[in-house]
Amino acid sequence: MTLREQEEYSALRATIRQRGTARVWIITAGLAIWSAEAIATAVLGTPPAVSLVPLLLLAATFEAVFALHVGVERIGRYIQVFHETDGTAAWEAAAMDFGRPARGTAADPLAVALFAIAAVLNFVPVLAAVPVPIELIVIGGAHALFLARLAAARAGAARQRAADLARFLEMKSTRA
Repeated sequence: MTLREQEEYSALRATIRQRGTARVWIITAGLAIWSAEAIATAVLGTPPAVSLVPLLLLAATFEAVFALHVGVERIGRYIQVFHETDGTAAWEAAAMDFGRPARGTAADPLAVALFAIAAVLNFVPVLAAVPVPIELIVIGGAHALFLARLAAARAGAARQRAADLARFLEMKSTRA
């Protein structure tokens, strides 16, 4: 490995580490701020439409987490293809080959379950306010769209490693 390649590899591994840490803090801070905002809207007895404000915060937090996850995974596949080339499986290749961990031991890097629970809890004050049908449809629809986004993101993330690996391998073969 040349000095330039070693520097690139080190910088990329550092980026993965930093983004992984940032993801945890964004989830924690985002859900803490969301919960304070959601409690405030429930306690103040605001109109049902105000529940869209904490929902927007929840969605923004999730999108930040998702963007970090996608970037980290893509960097990992780049490292796998362009730096783990000597035929021995290093971290990225080994992690991909390892596959899914034993049932009940897997972590959810996107925290989809937490965001889904938060979305449902965010909708409870809307129901407690006895909304008119149009409020129920619009506000419920916004919450349903967020839940659909969570499902789509989780499905996309599940396919990302293989897709990114294939794309980087294709890129590498056209350079050779």
